[in-house]
Amino acid sequence: MFTGLVGEIGEVINLETGDLSLKIKIKCRTTLEESKIGDSISTNGTCLTATKISDDSFEADIMHESVKRTNLKRLKIGDKVNLEKSITLATPLGGHLVTGDVDGEGMISNIYSDGIARIYVVKIEHRLMKYVVEKGRITLDGASLTIVDFGEDFISVSLIPHTQEMITLGAKKVGDYLNIETDLIGKYVERILNFKTKENFKESKITMSFLAENGF
Repeated sequence: MFTGLVGEIGEVINLETGDLSLKIKIKCRTTLEESKIGDSISTNGTCLTATKISDDSFEADIMHESVKRTNLKRLKIGDKVNLEKSITLATPLGGHLVTGDVDGEGMISNIYSDGIARIYVVKIEHRLMKYVVEKGRITLDGASLTIVDFGEDFISVSLIPHTQEMITLGAKKVGDYLNIETDLIGKYVERILNFKTKENFKESKITMSFLAENGF
């Protein structure tokens, strides 16, 4: 589990293609502090397991499911990636709960200035829009950001100058692809509302009115 607060920007220094898989090597510094083999490291929002760790880099295997769903397949040597170590019970939750299980890719369709901020408009799959709410949270390449606007097939986020420097999104351009992870809570609410029991396949008794009456 992660918070979506990027700890460091790493650099891809090696990529190997395997059997429906990839092996990646990333140069970094602070991410390696107290890290060990087997630790989970969010890489552009994708939870990867460190298989090798050296003084200035780590390696990880990317399985087929992650290759299909994420922009890791688009990486080249020299590309920059957002990194975050997994949280502990003592980690301040400054962003929101992020699993590192990417829902799919989005594409930047527009970038424009709004005072000191820069607005990024990202087209995402329509199936994911049900988890989108104004001022809700969304994870873009592992960074926890606030949704400032949305439409039928897009969301937009606003970055202050500091955030533009601290995450890779600040250097992205129109046409670039981002990893999307929508809010975890919305997925559970949807599952509860749509669940049918195995015995009689009746719809769950938990409805929108039930949730509202009970303070949700």
